[in-house]
Amino acid sequence: PPNSGLWTTGLCGCTEDCPSCWCALCCPCVLVGRMANILDQGMTSVFTGAAIFCIVQWFTGCGCLYSCLYRAKLRHKYGLPEEPCNDICTDCWCNCCSIAQAYRELRNRNINPALG
Repeated sequence: PPNSGLWTTGLCGCTEDCPSCWCALCCPCVLVGRMANILDQGMTSVFTGAAIFCIVQWFTGCGCLYSCLYRAKLRHKYGLPEEPCNDICTDCWCNCCSIAQAYRELRNRNINPALG
């Protein structure tokens, strides 16, 4: 596995995984749901994670606060730094990029989030 203390791709590394980037841009709830399922070790279904993201986004416009929770879980699990700034700022200012980066990180660590 990659070095535990470093991200395997940058925040704007979308060219390294175009399908995930497009999904994060067009339907971020899918990737957030998949990450929730993996990072909660199956306790949150893909559908539930995606639905919570959608509900929070639709009613408050702050789905980034929900996806931020999973970025933080991922960082803690692998000892990753808060880059380029803290999780809330990263997710609120660059939500699609942040979701795509976290999804790539799981894949680069040989975890296939698409399998749920």
